Amino acid sequence: MRIDLHTHSRVSDGTESPAELVKAARTAGIDVLALTDHDTAAGWPEAVEAAREHGVELVRGMEISTDLDGRGVHLLAYLPDPTYPPLVEELDRVLAGRTGRLPTMLARLQGLGIDVTLEDVLAQSGDAAASGRPHVADALVAKGVVPSRDEAFERFLSAGRPAYVDRYAAPLEPMIRTVAAAGGVTVIAHPWGRSGHERPDEQDLGPLVAAGLSGLEVDHQDHTPDVRERLRAIARSLDLVVTGSSDHHGTGKSGHELGVNTTAPEEYARLLERAAAASAASGRRTPEVVR
Repeated sequence: MRIDLHTHSRVSDGTESPAELVKAARTAGIDVLALTDHDTAAGWPEAVEAAREHGVELVRGMEISTDLDGRGVHLLAYLPDPTYPPLVEELDRVLAGRTGRLPTMLARLQGLGIDVTLEDVLAQSGDAAASGRPHVADALVAKGVVPSRDEAFERFLSAGRPAYVDRYAAPLEPMIRTVAAAGGVTVIAHPWGRSGHERPDEQDLGPLVAAGLSGLEVDHQDHTPDVRERLRAIARSLDLVVTGSSDHHGTGKSGHELGVNTTAPEEYARLLERAAAASAASGRRTPEVVR
């Protein structure tokens, strides 16, 4: 069984529709797929229909932007009730932050002599739940300023680059508690990737486990073999579920093909057990796995 628990559609910053993503997963030999668009459940209904059509087991999730001591942490939330008011309120605030920083980002790019407008960005984001940095990157690609999203981030849009603008992210520990109250389970995505900082570390994770954290995404393209082994040891120490995923964004992210990393079936079973317990404890009507 091949299980990929972290993917994105163009409802956030992927390049495929939810239905196209599910179909691509079936073609790639993925048996279980989680759709985890950034800060939104808007792609779930379309993905459910496609999963039933193509015979893919679907886990409904999202990737939530959070903050720990001033550093961004991406939190994968699986099977929460998306109508739970405190969760809705925080997601709306995060999405508003994404779109709200666009004018300042575009002004900074224009100050560098790059003629890119809000209309250019909106043409790229389409019906996404929010327009953000990946769509600015796509606009820069479309205008021939850079050849790829990766270069747009490297030159202009990543933290410390000339067009970067900070935004709101939900505090990590309260968000873990909010997802648990919504009947879902949480896994920290690529915990030691991207930034190069080894945070959250085991000391940070103890209180997060007490708050309800269920797992760590260990097998990810941003983690070296050494990092994976160290994170696996921490997960064993704290009795956390170990997941592996592609973090697939379609053509928007190179080197993250569907199934490039996968989750072991026994770890997936543990995650679903914890999700069932969280759902029962919450008393909420939570989404079921589509089989």
